[in-house]
Amino acid sequence: MKDEGKRHIWKEYQKEIADDNYWYARSCIRQNFFPGSETTFLRILREVLGKTVCDSPCQTTCTGIGYHCDVIPFDTTMTVVARQFALMTELGIENFTPSCITSFGLYTEILETWESHPEILAQTRENLRKATGREFKIPENMSHTSDVIFKFRKEIFARRKYSLTNVSNGKPLRGVEHIGCHYAKMFPHKGVGGAEYPYVLAGMIEDWGGEVIDYPERRHCCGFGFRQYTVKANRGYSVANSQKKFESMQPYKPDFILTNCPGCPMFLDRWQYFIAETEGKTYDEKGMGIPVLTYEELAGIVLGYDPWELGLQMHQVSVEPLLRKMGYEYKSEDQYKSLDGRDLGRPEKPSVLKTVMDE
Repeated sequence: MKDEGKRHIWKEYQKEIADDNYWYARSCIRQNFFPGSETTFLRILREVLGKTVCDSPCQTTCTGIGYHCDVIPFDTTMTVVARQFALMTELGIENFTPSCITSFGLYTEILETWESHPEILAQTRENLRKATGREFKIPENMSHTSDVIFKFRKEIFARRKYSLTNVSNGKPLRGVEHIGCHYAKMFPHKGVGGAEYPYVLAGMIEDWGGEVIDYPERRHCCGFGFRQYTVKANRGYSVANSQKKFESMQPYKPDFILTNCPGCPMFLDRWQYFIAETEGKTYDEKGMGIPVLTYEELAGIVLGYDPWELGLQMHQVSVEPLLRKMGYEYKSEDQYKSLDGRDLGRPEKPSVLKTVMDE
């Protein structure tokens, strides 16, 4: 009876995720941080899962960062978003999947606004018509791209080449998941598991063979906070937030950190480098730091993709220790080669943070 009650409660934390025919909204920043992630998402959906995804060259930023920094008025943002929906409408697609967590939160805010205030929706339609001559329909379904990977996590694992298992002892690899604030905290009912029990990343880790670690600051912000980072004088607040999380998770000895926001992996990765260089401190036992991954990168790793095609060489904290624990077959020497085999040179080595080359 108790289990039945729990299952009933858990149903309230679920969401409908479309199973095909997506209009894909790219992030304006993550292609600069980890450029292989979005390409990997499209590759998995099209080649592995056989899904139809439109990656329109006509799309633009959603203006999310500008809006949250009070640079872009809400009326302008709503018109820009309406244009995105118009591009989707013109192709007859009804399922919208944004790559960015900030975009996901912003699109949700706009859709909720339009639902509550039809007059604002009417004005946005008029603004878009005057600006572009376009019309739009509201998406039938909107799910974040991590929702989509979560939905098909078992199908992805069925085609795996590797699992989140330490080949030296057969034990599950230990992962901590970090949920972007704009995914679960702004509109809890729009995320898998809500704000209390977000499961979108934990489900991937568990179903791909790993173990999810709980720790005190699991739901603490990574420290991005647009006003904390875009204003240079405030960046100390940003690194302090990340450092609080690292110190909280360190005793549990995680093998990796998994994220679903464009900014979170960048900050959790880069701030480890910064803390190592400024304080001489790392958060693992070998001085290499804790690898930070996007969910697309982790899915690509499970599927056995070349790590350098995934863009893992762009990380400040080396992901190679994790690959070695998994028994991954790859060529470490190809890390800094172009697609046609040319040597692109080596980045300057950190003075503290180590790589597998230092072993």
